[in-house]
Amino acid sequence: MTGKAASRVVSGASLLLAGSLLAACAGAQPKDPGWTAGTGTGAGSASPATAAPAPGTSTPAGSAAASPSGSASPTGPQPVPTAPSWKTFSDPGKTVSFDLPQDWIAQSVAPEDGALAGALKVEVKKPDGTFMAALRTGLPPSSADCPETARRPYTVISSVPMELPAAGGEGTIPPRMVYRVIQGYRFFGSYGITNVVGGTDGQACELRNVVRGPAGKGDYSFGDVVALKAFAPEEKVAPAQAFDTLGQAAQYVNESSDFANVQRMLMSLKVKN
Repeated sequence: MTGKAASRVVSGASLLLAGSLLAACAGAQPKDPGWTAGTGTGAGSASPATAAPAPGTSTPAGSAAASPSGSASPTGPQPVPTAPSWKTFSDPGKTVSFDLPQDWIAQSVAPEDGALAGALKVEVKKPDGTFMAALRTGLPPSSADCPETARRPYTVISSVPMELPAAGGEGTIPPRMVYRVIQGYRFFGSYGITNVVGGTDGQACELRNVVRGPAGKGDYSFGDVVALKAFAPEEKVAPAQAFDTLGQAAQYVNESSDFANVQRMLMSLKVKN
C-alpha cells in the first residue's frame, strides 16, 4: 500500500436505493482509501481525503455533505488520522504480509476445520484484547443457496479497489476493501476484502468478505467476519456491528479512528501468488 490520499463513499438517506444500483458489484469505486497519514515503518503516509455522496444519493441526517467539487464543506466529514507508528507482519513462509499499528497484536492460530493444507489464520487484536480482524487463507469454496424469502436489503458504505491475486469468472469483480450493511431488525455492518458480488437487486442472504483465490490455493478472507448476515435478536452480533440507522454506519466509516486503522491495515495486504 502506498499510503497516498484517498476518498471514501458516503451513503445518504436514500442509501437503500443506492444499494440496488450497486447490486452488480461490491459498490462505488472511489480512487483510494480514506485515511490521513501517520508516520509509520510499513505503510508510508497519506494526505487528507474527502468523501462525497455516491451518485443518486443524498446525505443522511446527522452527517455532513461534501461540496459538488468533491472538497469537504466547513462542516463536512474530516479525514481521520491513523496510528502514528506501524509495523509489518509476515508468516514464517512469507506467503502473506500486512501492516498494522505498532501496538496491535497479530497472532497465528489454528485454522478452522475444513481449511486446505497449508492454510493460515492470523488474528489481529488491540492491546486490550479487542478483536479487530482475522486473515484466513486456504478456505474451501462456498456458495450458499439464497431463497428469495430470505433476502435482505444491503448497502455499500465504502468500496475501495485494491491489488490482490484472485480468480475471476461469473459472480466476481475486481478485489476491493468494503464496508457493507445488511438490514434486519437493525442495520448490521462489516468490513473486509472481497471479489464476490454481494447480491442481485440490492438484496442478499449474506455478504461474504472473501476473495476467490487462484486455482488450487483456496479462497482467503481478511476482515471482522467471513460472512455478514441479518442477525436474529437472540444471536451474537460481534465482531460485526449493529446500528440503528444507516447514517450511524456512515458516520462510523467517516469518523472512527478504528476504521481508519483497519482500512489501512486491510489494504496493505500482500498475498504471494
